[in-house]
Amino acid sequence: MPVDQYIGGIEHAILHLLYSRFFTKFFKDLGMVDFSASSCGVDEPFVRLLTQGMVLKDGQVMSKSRGNIVDPDTIIKRYGADTLRMFILFAAPPETELEWDDRGMEGAFKFLNRVWRIQDNLKEKADASLIKTMHKTVKKVSEDIESFKFNTAIASLMEYVNAIYQSGADKEIYANLIMMLGPFVPHFAEELWQRLGYTGSIFKTHWPKYEPRMLIEEKVIIVIQVNGKVRSKIEVPADISEDKLKELVLADAKLKPWIQNKPPKSFIFVPQKLVNLVV
Repeated sequence: MPVDQYIGGIEHAILHLLYSRFFTKFFKDLGMVDFSASSCGVDEPFVRLLTQGMVLKDGQVMSKSRGNIVDPDTIIKRYGADTLRMFILFAAPPETELEWDDRGMEGAFKFLNRVWRIQDNLKEKADASLIKTMHKTVKKVSEDIESFKFNTAIASLMEYVNAIYQSGADKEIYANLIMMLGPFVPHFAEELWQRLGYTGSIFKTHWPKYEPRMLIEEKVIIVIQVNGKVRSKIEVPADISEDKLKELVLADAKLKPWIQNKPPKSFIFVPQKLVNLVV
């Protein structure tokens, strides 16, 4: 004791969660349960709780009694189980309600088909920019999965795939993509893993790792505002000084109609993000 993670719907808060807490504390008082080795420091049966949201259809919770359920067999026959799984995980955070929409299924299916086609156009070596994108994606997806933010993890993988289509992937880039997709679409990922020539299951390999040095941005886009309204953008070195940035901003031709060669009253600088001139 305790269990690391409890996951359950709100409808089980009494019959499951409350009763399990009662019996745990009851047995502890009898000396039958020991929490001395617990790292959480409390006599609770679960370290963390995730209450999953309900699936709605036409604004009502899906229920056989209401007759508003969706037959999964029909969907699986047309799109496959992994497409259905990805659609559900991407449509909403796990703790919020999900409004069922069949159109999302088609989007998930098209995305997986895009991933599948990448294997036909692998190159010898990926561009340096895409390698950096891979490391950033590994970090983001890893952290999102640990936090149960499955929808944002999948969104990052979609951005990763867009980047792959722009510059082309090598085997390492593609393999890392497949491994990160594995928790969401296991059958699909296992098939692609075998097609890449790897032996053994993808789920017995190590999770991808990122290198911190690859996360450092050499250049950033600075948004320039005048009196709170966006008027321009410039690309500058990530470590640029405020004085040098101010010099470049005031020389930007796009800002001349807004500042009219008058010195700004205030220069607000948010490092690596934006500048706001008050004139």
